This record gives sequence, structure tokens and C-alpha cells, in this order.
Amino acid sequence: MIILLVVLIVLELLTFLVLMEHYFYTSKAKFFVSFIINSVLSIWLWILFIKATTYEGYFDTPENIRIRMNLTGMIFAVIIPRFIVILLHNTGRLFRLKKKGHSRGLTETGLVISALIFTVIALSTLFGRFNFKTEEVTVKIKGLDPRLEGLKIVQLSDMHLASFNHHDRQLEKVIDRVNSYKPDLIINTGDFISYGWREFDRCDTILSKSKSRYGNLTILGNHDMGTYFPNSSETDRDSNVMKMKELIAASGYRLLDNEHIIMDIRGVKVSFIGVRTSGRYPGIVHTDIRPAIAGSDTADFQILLIHDPNQWKEDVTDKTDIKLSFAGHTHGMQIGIITKNFRWSPSKYFYPEWNGLFSDGDQYLYVNRGLGVLSIPFRIWMPPEITVIILSEG
Repeated sequence: MIILLVVLIVLELLTFLVLMEHYFYTSKAKFFVSFIINSVLSIWLWILFIKATTYEGYFDTPENIRIRMNLTGMIFAVIIPRFIVILLHNTGRLFRLKKKGHSRGLTETGLVISALIFTVIALSTLFGRFNFKTEEVTVKIKGLDPRLEGLKIVQLSDMHLASFNHHDRQLEKVIDRVNSYKPDLIINTGDFISYGWREFDRCDTILSKSKSRYGNLTILGNHDMGTYFPNSSETDRDSNVMKMKELIAASGYRLLDNEHIIMDIRGVKVSFIGVRTSGRYPGIVHTDIRPAIAGSDTADFQILLIHDPNQWKEDVTDKTDIKLSFAGHTHGMQIGIITKNFRWSPSKYFYPEWNGLFSDGDQYLYVNRGLGVLSIPFRIWMPPEITVIILSEG
């Protein structure tokens, strides 16, 4: 935080000097307008910085996570644009070193780029992260029992519930939408939280309103394990998991913690297998799925819940008979391009199966891009997702 403090102070001074040199002697009106806008952003930024650095409560309270996330957002929306303006302005001064002054064109370019960055991030924070999109996908599975034809599964993932601090109504809208689909099953592929169990706050009362015909199933993601809680011990993380299990149960979910259950669905025995994920990138730890699978082959159909999609190729394809798997984890890195005919995200370079339906022979994986946000409070062209999967005979 000391380094950030120094950066903030230096950029404040340099930004003021840029505005002074660029506007003051040519248009005092533009100078005062830009000075006021810059000052408002500075006040907002400093309030967040002071709140984040003076907070003395539990780290994982939703309010603290929200403040830190918003501070990070302001770094992207304000600090980085200021750096661009300062860099281009002083580059222009070097070009005109003999004539003195600066390149007005370069400075204006920097100001325009900064305004665009701020606008995109502001819109992606205020609207983009709550622009929930439903992806309806039919999975055609060879040899599917006719009685499972049309089975409707809604998948949610990566809620990171602190995302909904001060925005409870947005989470309620998601649950209302899920219920409107009248799902046979609801599956959640983990990461209810980012750091610790307190982020749940009272969201369990909202989540418990989600209803499905045969039940709601979930697993623990790597964030649910308390891995990211600062200075936590192994005992702290174990306590976090115990508390998470209580809150998940209160949310109406049956937790599959390295185990499987067999349910009768329309007269068909369906096995649901779920394993936990722990660690942090690049040291993500995938739980061995073999003990959880043992005995599940007595069912007519198997469904696997994993958190990290990379586990699918490592442990599932060509190694098991599991026809359908679900994962989350990637968030699509909360930035990319999603259109009807084209999808791209930098997450593809870390997770080849980063969002959507993937197949390997007769085995399928669906990767949900998440419902909440992590670390940064925005989603740029990467809307949060509710998935509706329809099973069909292929």
C-alpha cells in the first residue's frame, strides 16, 4: 500500500501539471472543467484508498471486499488513464524540446484514450457485471435413456457473493429467473466466495429460494477453501470449509465433497459425482476423482461436477465413462468478446475449454463463465452467465 500511496501522489501532481500546461493558457474554461472532473475522481479514489488502508475488521466481510474491489476498479479506470496521458504529454514535450512546449495532438490523444477507458470501465461496472445472459444449450448424448430426454439442468457458477454487496436485488433477480425455467436440476460448480465465509453475509436466504424438481447440487471451488484469505493457517482454512458447508446447506444445496450420490430421475438411476478444487493458479490442485467415482458405475448415467475445466482433459476424457461434466472457474477473465457467432477471451490461453460446450468423442463438458466478479468490479463484453442445459439423445 505504501507503493500505491507514492504512485497516487506522484500521478496527482503530474496530472495537474499536464492539465495546467495543456489548457490553462489557451482555454481557462476547459482547464477548470477538466480540473473539476479530475478532482472529483481524485476525491473518490482517495476515499476508497483511505477506507481500504484503515479497515480494521475481518478481511472477508462483504463491505471490505467491495471497497478493495472498487479501489482496484478505480486503478484501472483512473490511474492507468492518467499514466497514459502523462506519458503521451511528456513524449510530446521531448519531440518539441528545441521549440519548447508540447505536442497538443499527443496530449489530446492521451485525453481521448483516457476518457474511452474510463467510460468502458464505468459502464462495465455499473451495467456489464449485472447484464446476466442465459445460454440455452442442447447436449445430444449418444445412447441417452429415452426417459431422460428433455431433462433440464440449470448451471450456475462462481458467484463470488461479495460481488452482490449492496446489490442483493440483482442476486434475487437471478434466482427468480432460474426458477422461471422450472429446472429439473440446479448445479453449481463452486466459488461461492473469494476469500472467506463471511462474504456469504445473508445471501444464503436468497439462494435457498432457488427450486428444482430433483434438487440442487454443488461442489467446493478453490476460493471456497479459504486459500486466498491473507495469512491464514491450515487450521483457519479447515474452519472456513466447515463454515462454508453450513452456509451451503442453508442455501438449499446438497454438497458433493469428493463423493457421489445416485438419484432416481424419471425411473433412471443417475449418479452425480463432485470433487473439490484447491490451490491457486498456477498451483491449482485437482482432487483425484477415482475415489469419488468408485461405485457410481452401477448407475445408468453419470454426471460430474468439477470446478477447473482443465481437470476434464487430465482426469476424465479417455479415462472414464462419464458422458457429461460441468465446470466453471475461468470467468472468461471478465473480458473478451461474446457474439452469436464468435467468442474470444484471453482465458483461452490458460484454459482451452474456457466457456461453452466442448466434446471429446462421446464425452461432453460445459464451462460456465460465472455469475459474479473477482478482484475487479467489472465485466467487459463478458456477461455473467446462467446456463440451461437440455439433454437429448444424439
